Amino acid sequence: MDDELEAAALVEQEPALSIDVFVLARLAVTLAFICAALLVAAPFLPALTWALVLAVLFISPHRLLERFLPPSVAALVSILIVGLVVVGPLLLVIERIVSEAAAGVDYVQKAVQQGDWQTMLDAHPWLSSFQSWIERRFDLQAIFSQLGAFFTNIAANVLRASTGQIITTLLAFYLLFFLLRDRAVALQTLVRLSPFSNLETGKIIVRVRDTIHAIIFGTLAVAGLQGLLGGFMFWVLGLNSPVLWGLIMGLVSIVPVLGSFVIWIPATIYLLIEGRWVAAIILGLWGGVVISTVDNLVRPLLIGDSMRLHTVPAFIAMLGGLQLFGASGLVIGPIVMALSSLLLEFWRRRVGPDQPT
Repeated sequence: MDDELEAAALVEQEPALSIDVFVLARLAVTLAFICAALLVAAPFLPALTWALVLAVLFISPHRLLERFLPPSVAALVSILIVGLVVVGPLLLVIERIVSEAAAGVDYVQKAVQQGDWQTMLDAHPWLSSFQSWIERRFDLQAIFSQLGAFFTNIAANVLRASTGQIITTLLAFYLLFFLLRDRAVALQTLVRLSPFSNLETGKIIVRVRDTIHAIIFGTLAVAGLQGLLGGFMFWVLGLNSPVLWGLIMGLVSIVPVLGSFVIWIPATIYLLIEGRWVAAIILGLWGGVVISTVDNLVRPLLIGDSMRLHTVPAFIAMLGGLQLFGASGLVIGPIVMALSSLLLEFWRRRVGPDQPT
């Protein structure tokens, strides 16, 4: 009898391991619907990303407008201002680049047809062996004709791609209207639905805001430096309008799919055709080594320091985000990296400083 009582006592002392099947089922259904929602929203991720960036950057001027205008009117006026500040200069730069590219292709084709390339080679006796080697192996006129067709096809592809970019831009401005007008409701909803505490959710929001500021201002600083370096070399080499081309190089450096190389590479080719070999080599090395290094090294340094990340993870975040998400990945990648670090800090604090992680 005593043995039976002891066995019963031991059974009562053992912790009961129970699994609520209905809780697991609800969790599975919830995760399935969250995944489905993410898949539905995935096509709109670029537009939402740029709308969030613009909302963070222009929230201070918008608050000033809200003091004098109703919320909807203030949001509409802010969108118009953002369009003039952001889209207007970009359209002018694109128009200038397209017109100069068309003129450049026409110039190259005419130079080859009129024998300017041959004249340039004849003017340099030390290039006689190189000249004969070219004549035996290449038909320059046919090559440049093919290059002209190639650039024409690229222009057509860019035009088709720009249609999608226009739709994304319009959608971004549409979303920006609601982010500005209903931002208080959106933040309250985010705090209410967040699985973290209110303090932790607030830190997440602040980290996203600070990361966006770091990305944008770091990008603008690098673009300004690239434009300054490019314009300086254009001035040194005696090319036309160095200030204008430096400004354009800085502006195109902001666009993720472009870069200052769309300016200095054609300029290098132009110098080659003009017979200015030394200037072409100097410009090519300056663009490939100095200007490109500024983009690849200085940008991660600036952004990583502002994000409180080492340069290496900041560099990986930008390039990895660009590869996974396209142009919007330059923003998404650093945000993901910064939030990952912050969330790990939350878990470390929950475990406790003296507890094993």
